[in-house]
Formats: sequence, structure tokens, C-alpha cells
Amino acid sequence: MSDERGGGVLQPLDPAGHPVAPAEPVTDLAAAVAAREAAEGPRWVWGTGATIYPALLRAGVRLDRCHDVELTEALLLGHAGRWGEPRSLAAAWARLTGASVPADPAPRQPEPPGHAQGALFDTPSGPPGPGITALTRVYADQLTRIAATEHPGRFRLLVAAESAGVLVAAEMGATGLPWRVDVHDAILTELLGGPSPVGGPPRRLAELSARIAELLGVPGLHIDSPAELIRAFARAGVELPNTRAWVLRGVDHPAVPLVLEYKELYRIWTAHGWAWRDAWVAGGRFRPEYVPGGVVSGRWATRGGGALQIPKVIRRAVVADPGHRFVVADAGQLEPRVLAAVSGDARLAAAGGAGDLYAALARDAFGGDRARAKVALLGAMYGQTGGAAVPALAVLRRNYPVAFGYVEAAARTGEAGGLVRSWLGRTCPPGSAGFGDGLPGLDPEPVADPQSPGARAARSRGRFTRNFVIQATAAEWASTLLAVLRTALAGTAAELVFFQHDEVVVHCPAEQAEAVAETVTRCGERATALLFGDTPVRFPLDLSIVDCYADAT
Repeated sequence: MSDERGGGVLQPLDPAGHPVAPAEPVTDLAAAVAAREAAEGPRWVWGTGATIYPALLRAGVRLDRCHDVELTEALLLGHAGRWGEPRSLAAAWARLTGASVPADPAPRQPEPPGHAQGALFDTPSGPPGPGITALTRVYADQLTRIAATEHPGRFRLLVAAESAGVLVAAEMGATGLPWRVDVHDAILTELLGGPSPVGGPPRRLAELSARIAELLGVPGLHIDSPAELIRAFARAGVELPNTRAWVLRGVDHPAVPLVLEYKELYRIWTAHGWAWRDAWVAGGRFRPEYVPGGVVSGRWATRGGGALQIPKVIRRAVVADPGHRFVVADAGQLEPRVLAAVSGDARLAAAGGAGDLYAALARDAFGGDRARAKVALLGAMYGQTGGAAVPALAVLRRNYPVAFGYVEAAARTGEAGGLVRSWLGRTCPPGSAGFGDGLPGLDPEPVADPQSPGARAARSRGRFTRNFVIQATAAEWASTLLAVLRTALAGTAAELVFFQHDEVVVHCPAEQAEAVAETVTRCGERATALLFGDTPVRFPLDLSIVDCYADAT
């Protein structure tokens, strides 16, 4: 626990979370933590590592393990069906003592690139937070609650992986992804024609806008306004339900190709253009602020920066430092393999032992038709019930009844208003939270009319819970891979620099790239064993060793 002078309080705990010695005030928290880390390598317990660990990193202190009380509280509240309650240390302490529960503080805003603090920690605003006694008591209570879950061993792994994610995220933000500003500028100039000297859209967007307005006969048309664009096409005799790309591609009009080009370039200009570069790239590094478990499924999010949506053309600016290379690892077919592992379907698990699961599935039950096998498996996981999926799903149901029944049971539970869990125990939010149904707060309506609002909401909720049990488990596998890989790379010259959904990027000296690739492969196998034990299902990683991120396959 810190104060504005960089001091704090340390207290050793036993395995049950109880103090084994008096609390020790220290005047230099970073130095005290570094000394204890070097001597003992303990698991550090803190309220929220998102604020504490970046400050330690700035002081040159890296830690091996931690327990993040805030993230753990969110997982435990969700497991108890209390998803969305305040999860801060102060709120957890209030619940434990029967006091009034305060609301969680507003999310922190990301620091501008190159930001440097004078003190180790910012002075907190408002009343002081709970002290070391609250932290230790809440931690001990959390250990007790974890032990009471249905599968405590799995839940402990979930907490460990989630907490390790805080360390990984802070370290990747501090290290940064190598970024060539000159290459980025050349890409933007090539695509957009250079920034406007008087502000506003760059030259290429202005040219496209004028040409589209001319073809549609609407001077001054704002192309980036869907409403205006729909009206303009209507005047030209083309009725559009919306301006999404897949809708426009079905329209025969000379303005359509230009609109599609405009939309793509506009997205690049606004999301990864010159203003983005000035805000997020400094010192040759892009430093996003990751939010581990920021999505309800457990997938990561970011606070600005668009790190999880970098277009491939912009990735040409991600170039390894001289004498270095990137090792890019992508987990292919992750969610179908998760279904094979968690469902207990022996026949699907056998297919999951192949390098290409869809091809193995096709040979086993779909007469060699890989595309049909893929449609069936994805349709089962995402709840597609029409079109080409119908006969394919019938084959899947007949040949892999256990796997099919697994996602069907999750869907039925969701439709009935129930909660489902991932393999490690992450619990989906209730329908009243507004996830997975079109009408937040509306209870399933047990009426005969399948088109009633309640029936539609129930079906939507079922599609959400059907996929949650798979997608959340896939996120757990990816988080476990990150944690294991971070440990394996500790003390080497290789650094984790980027993470996007199921893809990990390591930056390392060129001569170490092959060895790093082998390490990544072993860590993927280790993550699989930690989650699923002795399973025949393989989770292969597609590996690329490249100088430029855009060249990764």
C-alpha cells in the first residue's frame, strides 16, 4: 500500500492469507519490493495492479507473480451471480464488514506517451482508501471463496492467469511495439495523399468525396454520414437498408466502389492516421494501455489506441529493431478446439488431434467436404439455424452428439434466464446486464408466439450463452499462454511486445528467433495441459519469424 512519497506498507502472509508478522512501513516502496522479490520471489497481493505495477516498472522493478484483488473480486462476484457489483478493494472490504458499499471509481485515463511521474505513485484524490488490514482480510476471504467454488483448482488457475495478465499488460505497455514513424508516414501518404494543409480530410478522401457526390448528383454530400448516403442513393433509385460494406457490395451503381474505398480509407485516417500517431507513438514505440479481462468473455480490451484493430496495411510500419526479429504466434481454430476439449466428445476430440480440425472433421463425417464441416461447427457454436447450416448441423448432431449437446445446453440455460460458466469458472453476466439479448432487463417470456419480444430476447440470450462457454474458455487458454510464456522468457533478451486476441508477438535478437519459436510452442502445449490435462486435442500455433509484422502469415 503506497502513499504520495513513494513509501508504503508490506506484510508477509501465510498460504491462507493470514499475517505472519507485523506490518512493516517502508519509506521507499520500490526498493523494498525489489529486495523482497530478489530474496524470496513471493506472490504479491495488491488492490489493483493496473495502478501499482506500472509505477514499479518505472522504478525498474519487475515482479514474478501477483494476486490482483480487484480482478479476483470481479470473478468471484460473477461466480456468485452478482455480476456488476463494485469490485474495488474498498467495496470488497465494505461487504466484508457490513459497511455501505462505495461505487467503483471511474476508469483511469491512459497516460500520454512518454509520461514520467515525479513520485512513485500519484497522490490519490478523495478520502484515503482502506489500509493493509483491509487488504489482507479481503485476500483471505477471497481464498476461502475460491476454495468453495465448484472446481477450485480451475478457478485458482483463472485467478492466476487473470492476475498475471496485469503484469504482462503493464510490461508490454512499458516496452512498446517497435514502430517506424517514417514508414507509417509513407503508408499514409501513399493511401491518403498527405494531410490537408488547412485541416479536414486528406487529399484522397476529398477527391473521393467530390466524385461520389457528382455520381449521386448531391453536391456537398457528407459520405461519412450514413443517413445522408442512404438518402443520396434513394434519389438515384437505389434503396439501402444501411450502408454496411456487405450491403453495398450487392448494389450495381458506379458510386459503390468509390464509397467502399472511401469507407476503408476514412477508417484508416481516423483510427490510425497522423493524429493517432502523434498521440500513441513515441520514441519509436507504440504503447497501448491494455485492459486484461476488459470484455465480458475475458478477452482483453484497450483504453484507446486501437491496438486490437490494426489493419494489415498499417502493420507495415511495425518493423523489428536492427539485429532483431519478430516471432508471431497465432492460435488457429482455437474456439473449435476448445469445444472439442471441454465437451468430452471423444470423436470430436480425436478430430481435434489433427493439424487442421476442419479437414479431419470433413474426412470423418462430411464426405471430405471441409467447407461444410466448418459451417456445421461454427453454426453450432454461434447459433446459426438457417441456410446452408441446417443440413450441416444435422450431420454434426448425429455424429458428435456430446459436443452438440454441450453448446445446446448452454443455449437452453441462457434462454431460460440462467447463467453459464467457462471451463475455469468465469460466469456470464445476467441478461439484465444487457449482454446477449436485444432487450436488456426483459425476462424470457414463456408464450407460444415465437415472434414476441420475450421470445426473440430469449433466443438472442441463448446465442450469447452458447458462445460464451467457448469464447470465454478460449480467452482463458490465451491468457494462460501469455502467463506461461512471460515466465519462460524472463531473464532473456526476448520481450513480449504485442497481444491481439489469439496472437502473440515476441521481439528478440535475430539469432535467438528459432529458439524463441520453440519456446512459444512449448508454452502453448503447457497452457493446454494446465487447462485440460491429458487431452488428445491439440492447440497448434502458426509461427512466423519476420522482420515486419505485416509479413506474418
